[in-house]
Amino acid sequence: MGRWKNDARGRLEQAALALYQERGFEQTPVADIAARAGLTERTYFRHFADKREVLFGGSKELQERLVRGVAEAAPHLSPLEVVTAALETIQFFVPERREHARQRQRLLETNPELQERELMKLAALSGAAAEALRSRGVAEPAASLAADAGMAVFRAAFGHWIDDNDVQEFGHHVQQALEELRAVLLRP
Repeated sequence: MGRWKNDARGRLEQAALALYQERGFEQTPVADIAARAGLTERTYFRHFADKREVLFGGSKELQERLVRGVAEAAPHLSPLEVVTAALETIQFFVPERREHARQRQRLLETNPELQERELMKLAALSGAAAEALRSRGVAEPAASLAADAGMAVFRAAFGHWIDDNDVQEFGHHVQQALEELRAVLLRP
């Protein structure tokens, strides 16, 4: 395969997910992922720091979109509404990626090491959202509470989205999860 073939990162992500499903995460070396993608191990490490990170390759982009969405949200919204409005506008979770997301989630659910990495990424996402809220003038602890609640909404929405057979937009699931959170908070 040619050295400059397009989408090396995407090919590595697909190869890793396929091999992790076939062999298991622990039994799959980086060299095999690179070979399956038609690339070198060196190329793999240009894109990902370790073999876990290949499953979290979109984290930086997701964080950037969330921060931008918080910054651009309407000024009259509450801090939690700002975060959920930002989540709705991300356009990161599109129908053509749903099956990939399902497979990735099943893999994460079976591996504590990957679950730990997922929690670290979510904590970083929450921290970025809190900082973006503080930049909007939201004081503590409201900024951190809203960001953390927003991540709870995000996790619930993501779970609904990957399980959705009606192929609703991600934003629909964000609103559904927000309503579920409100119901929990308002129950006596």
